[in-house]
Amino acid sequence: MKQQTEWIRCPICGSKTRDKIREDTILKNFPLYCPKCKRETLIEVKDLQVTVIKEPDALDAEPMNE
Repeated sequence: MKQQTEWIRCPICGSKTRDKIREDTILKNFPLYCPKCKRETLIEVKDLQVTVIKEPDALDAEPMNE
């Protein structure tokens, strides 16, 4: 029984990244980097389905107290 594998595609530009997933791969809060568009996106993966996690905008985040 051979596991099905797929390349993870960049959700922004659609090109292949350097990462592969299998049918049994589960990822949470994975920082996916695209070498083509040079962007990083947080994703989740389950059952070969890739979901983009929306990050809060930096302007909306509360400032850190120093």
